Amino acid sequence: MEAVVSFLEGLSVWHWVGLGIVLLAIEVAVGTFDLLWVAAGAFLTALFALLVPAPVGGWEGQLTFFGVVAIAFVISGRTLFKGLRSARNTTHPNLNDRLANMVGQHGRAATAFVDKRGKVKVGDTVWLAEQADGAMIAEGDAIVIVAAEGGLLKVRPA
Repeated sequence: MEAVVSFLEGLSVWHWVGLGIVLLAIEVAVGTFDLLWVAAGAFLTALFALLVPAPVGGWEGQLTFFGVVAIAFVISGRTLFKGLRSARNTTHPNLNDRLANMVGQHGRAATAFVDKRGKVKVGDTVWLAEQADGAMIAEGDAIVIVAAEGGLLKVRPA
């Protein structure tokens, strides 16, 4: 117990800054947004430890301040800033989804389809494709893309 108390009595601004940096690094790896608020609490506690004199700003005051601020930040982060977590509705929902942008485009079968699978050429690129219906697609047939799933285009004869 004495070792813990002696460690806590030695808490400095740099301990809180270090804790904030470690928490931010973990947040970057995990991406939950919760550790972001706790890290902000650690940085604010470092400022508290720097500005508040020893009797109030001792280790007890620092831990109490950190606990209150971290809890308040997490609660406000989960309520006031909950929009940061949710997917946003944009005017371009497929902006970075190249396959989804291809739905509706026309092309040609680059190979004959065997077991409902083959390759299609759209523009200057050849893509893996799967038949969306039971119609046979032969090499050179015109196709239209009806869906995209994973890395595979779903096509039907045009």
